[in-house]
Amino acid sequence: MRATVWTVAAACAVAVLVVAFGIAARPHTPALSADESGDPGLLDRARPLLAEGVRDRVSVVEVDGDRTAFAHFGADDDTGYEIGSVAKAMTGMLLADAIERGEVTGDTRLGELVDLDGAPAADVTLAELSSHRSGLPRLPGRPSDVAVSLTAVYLGADPYPYDRDTLVAQVAAAELSDRGESHYSNMGTAVLGHALAEAAGTDYATLLRERLLDPLGMDDTTLPDSEDDLPEDATVGYTERGRVADPWLAHAYAPAGGVRSTPADMARFARALLEGTAPGTAALEPRWDDGRDRRIGFAWVVQEHEGTEVTWHNGGTGGFSAMVALDREGGRAVLAFGNTTTALEPQALELLTAEEAR
Repeated sequence: MRATVWTVAAACAVAVLVVAFGIAARPHTPALSADESGDPGLLDRARPLLAEGVRDRVSVVEVDGDRTAFAHFGADDDTGYEIGSVAKAMTGMLLADAIERGEVTGDTRLGELVDLDGAPAADVTLAELSSHRSGLPRLPGRPSDVAVSLTAVYLGADPYPYDRDTLVAQVAAAELSDRGESHYSNMGTAVLGHALAEAAGTDYATLLRERLLDPLGMDDTTLPDSEDDLPEDATVGYTERGRVADPWLAHAYAPAGGVRSTPADMARFARALLEGTAPGTAALEPRWDDGRDRRIGFAWVVQEHEGTEVTWHNGGTGGFSAMVALDREGGRAVLAFGNTTTALEPQALELLTAEEAR
């Protein structure tokens, strides 16, 4: 009861802030950039698919056998995008890699790596965390955390300004619900990343850099810890209402969504996945049903679309959207990135599975 009262009070306080900031802030709604570059054929196929929704800069990447094509609207191969929850797919690969190295197993308990002082979450396994079956909630539920989330949703602010100790406290305070069933959890993947780093004797940013990004030559993929880490010309993101969004930075929730990358780097990533040369590629193998006619591995989702088995992960932040879709059997991939919150999943899937693209 006490938690409920404080939650309501926090929500009311946030509502007052929302009104105040809403009066002051007037949105500027961007439109898809007419500055086009890249492969003419891919541009022609992508352009009509991007006609709807709030858009500004968009990049599409198509990997087909030995061929890689780019289609850019207001962007280029090196434009930086927040890739959101595609970071979860990378964290899943770090789990698969750590298992191959013998550092952990899928059945390793979270409490063996992170001090949770006997909290319910201490008993969940690393595999459960990576496949969203841990029972942890999507977001932290403490009143102060709820207030931060509500404010961020409306204002386009970073909703995850937490350090590692705060994340651990959030996980320790969380109750488990429907453990074993698939329920998406940003909190679960975030603490998984730090648990893997603990097992390796390092921090998450270093773990990702040394075990995945450097081996794949993804030199322009970063985890900015503060706005000072961003380049002066960093791509600006927009909310669905056309407001400028604050950047999402690589604080404690970085393993769940704090990575920025470029089309060129992500093309390298996709090609390594298709060729099976990326560290932790075993993460892509489906292991469990997710209850929605899909299968899930370590974060990666597998489902049939238009007769093609697609392995994918999407991402969204306060001002960006991303989609990575793989036809592993056909040796093809389509990736899409944008600096607004308008979804790119349908467009990537259409470009991957359309008859003329095969």
